[in-house]
Amino acid sequence: MGQSRKALIIGIDDYPDIPLKCCCNDADAIKQLLSFHEDGSPNFSVKKLKNVNKKGDLKQYIYDCFSGDEEIALFYFSGHGYIDSLGGYLVTPDYSDNDYGVSFQDVINIVNQSNCRNKIIILDCCYSGSMGSINTQGQQTAIINEGVSILTACTSKESAIEYNGHGLFTELIISALKGGASDITGHITPGGIYSYIDKTLGPWDQRPVFKTNVSRFISLRDVKPQVDVSIIRKLKDYFATETDTMNLDPSFEPTNTPDDIHRVIFPYADPTNTKIFDDLQQLEGIGLVVPVGEKHMYYAAMNSKSCRLTSIGKHYWRLVKEGKI
Repeated sequence: MGQSRKALIIGIDDYPDIPLKCCCNDADAIKQLLSFHEDGSPNFSVKKLKNVNKKGDLKQYIYDCFSGDEEIALFYFSGHGYIDSLGGYLVTPDYSDNDYGVSFQDVINIVNQSNCRNKIIILDCCYSGSMGSINTQGQQTAIINEGVSILTACTSKESAIEYNGHGLFTELIISALKGGASDITGHITPGGIYSYIDKTLGPWDQRPVFKTNVSRFISLRDVKPQVDVSIIRKLKDYFATETDTMNLDPSFEPTNTPDDIHRVIFPYADPTNTKIFDDLQQLEGIGLVVPVGEKHMYYAAMNSKSCRLTSIGKHYWRLVKEGKI
């Protein structure tokens, strides 16, 4: 998997008149997280470059990133952004009046022409929300081809903030890639990262922007699932259909045994049922299962009630049934 994924990570601090402090730190952290999955298996083949001085060099690196036909090509940039009446720019230290760096439109043109199956742009710079848009009669219109996703630190009218040794946006991406944005099966997608950041930043903070033209999200990094996938796959064993309930009784509760000094109820704890109940309680913990008629699974068992799939539980039941998990 790692060899069919490549990432270009750029951090620029050394601007002549307006230096930054956190962008190279950002690049280091993103490289470390994208190079490997949480279990240590290889993920992206990463090229990390700091303080790329020349506009022409940066543009060539972007060309190289999106050449070929890899499963994923990802470009991350942390540095200055600039916008004028013609559009936005990734600023390079050799900037001058009317020549600020690589234009957002050039980046989009390169990405739109790429044969890589999934193209991802992540920008932590001011005014980055204009990436992938053009002005048409005063309106911002997206112009991204199929397979392209763009995740930016802020809107086209906002500045990006540095915070705690990183860009605020990148600080949240780091947290997301460490597992904050993972789904139940441990996959971290661009959409999951955006949702995580969007919920974290309040209405008074800089607002992230997400633009995408994909039929399905691909995982950027895998972490340990909240519940082992083998347990999630048992949904179809415990529930014959997505609308079924599973009947419980005291034999499912492991503490309901004469060996424990407290009130017990027949039928006593049965090892087969208690193992099933442990799975069901873990599935409850991630919101896939809920008890029926009781607030807690313990009482559902002790009072011989039942449990059922939640709406999201039904979704994962269908994924298991179709062999997609």
